[in-house]
Amino acid sequence: MRPISLDGSEEDAALQGAEYLSRNEVARRRLRRGRQLMKLYKRLYWGLIEEVRVRYRNYYWQYGRSPVEEEESGSEGEGEDNGGFASGTMDGEGMGESGRAGEVGGSRKRDKDRCAFPGCKTKPMALTMYCHPHILSDPRQKLYKPCSFPIKSSHSGPVICGKPILCAPQLSYCPTHVQKAQKNVSQALKRAGLFHNSSRPPPRINVIIAECVRQIQAKRREAQRALDEEEAADVEELSGDD
Repeated sequence: MRPISLDGSEEDAALQGAEYLSRNEVARRRLRRGRQLMKLYKRLYWGLIEEVRVRYRNYYWQYGRSPVEEEESGSEGEGEDNGGFASGTMDGEGMGESGRAGEVGGSRKRDKDRCAFPGCKTKPMALTMYCHPHILSDPRQKLYKPCSFPIKSSHSGPVICGKPILCAPQLSYCPTHVQKAQKNVSQALKRAGLFHNSSRPPPRINVIIAECVRQIQAKRREAQRALDEEEAADVEELSGDD
């Protein structure tokens, strides 16, 4: 790095042997050096911004969110006919042990740039071998957990969503089901006569629990009423046959 030349160095050299400086000379020197330092900081700042932009572009190109599927058809033949360049690689470093390109090195490159989940052809995320939809298949990861929102019921129990979400949020729902849960809560509050305004704080938990209990009891009474009607219909049918 070359040394930085100070603005007004000739004037500073002329005043170097002076024992005392006037207030105006000191203020002018400080102002000049302050402006030069500000220019250097701005130049350094924009240089760092440009470097971050280039690094982010390279990172996004390699580990981007958009999944890129690589073509497999004719990859071995093209790797041998393109002057030693393997298909799907950016350079010619995919040389195998037998001296031909694309047999060992190219296959390793393709396996590295592809999700380890069977049948998935998308790019993996950084520091892992799995893409975002299949990150829960990685036994070593600790950052993601499945969405626990029940999407349907079965004989073995409720079937949850299972989409990967970060472990930091306390509510184990994906963004889609968070909005759905909020919509369900707001509808339940409206049925209970509580019109919630977004500008006001939400109601207390005891009010929400009371509304949930009321809905559960209403469903049970409705199911019991339907069962009683079926039993009454069966009794009338048996009495009519007699």
